[in-house]
Amino acid sequence: MIVAAALDLGTTGIKAGLLSAQGELDAVVVRHAPPVMAVAGRYESDAEAYAEAVDAVLAECLARTGARPPLGLCSQRSSFVIWERASGRPVTPLISWQDDRGMASCEALREKEGRIRALTGLPLTPYYLAPKLSVLLAAQPEWRTLLADGVWMLGTLDTFLIWRWTGGRHHVTDVSMAARTLLMDVRGLQWSAELCDLFGVDVAILPEIMPSAGLRIALGNGLCLQASVADQSAALWHGIAPGHREAMVNLGTGGFVAAYGLQGHAAPAGYLQTLVCMDAHHQVHMACEGTLNSIAEALAGYQVEGCSPDELASDDIYCVAEPSGLGAPYFRRDIGSRFSESVDHLDRHRIALLLQEGIIFRVARIIEDIQRGSGVDGVYLSGGLSNLSCIQHGIAGLVPAAFRLSQSDAGLIGVAQLVTGADAGVFRRAERISMNGSQARLRRKFEGWKAWLDGLL
Repeated sequence: MIVAAALDLGTTGIKAGLLSAQGELDAVVVRHAPPVMAVAGRYESDAEAYAEAVDAVLAECLARTGARPPLGLCSQRSSFVIWERASGRPVTPLISWQDDRGMASCEALREKEGRIRALTGLPLTPYYLAPKLSVLLAAQPEWRTLLADGVWMLGTLDTFLIWRWTGGRHHVTDVSMAARTLLMDVRGLQWSAELCDLFGVDVAILPEIMPSAGLRIALGNGLCLQASVADQSAALWHGIAPGHREAMVNLGTGGFVAAYGLQGHAAPAGYLQTLVCMDAHHQVHMACEGTLNSIAEALAGYQVEGCSPDELASDDIYCVAEPSGLGAPYFRRDIGSRFSESVDHLDRHRIALLLQEGIIFRVARIIEDIQRGSGVDGVYLSGGLSNLSCIQHGIAGLVPAAFRLSQSDAGLIGVAQLVTGADAGVFRRAERISMNGSQARLRRKFEGWKAWLDGLL
């Protein structure tokens, strides 16, 4: 029996699937997202083409069932678009979360960083919507008037699609997406007049903030949208449950390591205090999160599948493998992909191993930091890069009780769980990852890597 349909709006791919009452995905349809063009720090894609691709993926998925199940949507965080109210046509590209044109806004507000962090739980960086929008509005003053007068509309990807699907009846977003804009008070769960004033954004142009589940929004295609949430929140909801001493590692285009349990408390220095979701009972769930930036890009072009875990830590060369700069807790754009010494003499196989070590060590250090704050008894790996043997066994060699989630598409399953009201982690299926013989060698190199990274920082 099909109980939910789900959509996952990724940066590089768009997926849809149907969830059974037993937690199994069926009729999964995958399509490449329109390419993101990167030019001089601008990361943009075709918003209209993206929306059309989403519609096509969902239609193909639903064509495999006669049912019209409730729908759940999970979206890439912080990407946004401006569109024309009358026609629904985009007037800007889909501006990616990776876009860094908001840097000037961040620098201008650097003295306010502490206050921004206190209100949002996030650092002041150009990854989020507010800095980018601030720069765009300053460069195009007429946009401010068009938005204020309601001629144009603004929203993250979820907001744009829901607007289209409802014929303009709903201009909404959920708390998890709103929380990644730098414009929402994460404790008050509402747009902050103070933050909007700092970034020069009229609060009236922002969508209504809704819970993540229990939405009951009727769509033009006959479906009912029951849940909408950030993609990483959906993956977290699938993988681990609030109240348990667990962490989740999701490694895909980028990566994150997160654990519940910090509501009402500050996250460790530099880490994100992430609003995961507001469930159908209006309970808010918070997590501590560390992030890894653009790790898939770092590995692109290397034959990483041919690397063996037994080859890890066979030299003393250290690596950072985040081309767009270190993520949380550091947020250092000046430290991206680099090695502790020249690798010109190494073949591509050895470099591929070093890059994977850089990812393994970053994950292990984040877990160490979270362990000191709240303790972690189990770590669950998901995402495409967690299928790599080196990354799996490397993390297991440094982190006790590491498991690989055996179901793919954690985001699809997680948002479908929110649709049905199923508890977090209830459909999780995982396998214990065995350790390999290089564990002691890897541990020694990890200690050296930490000292090297501290020197860089």
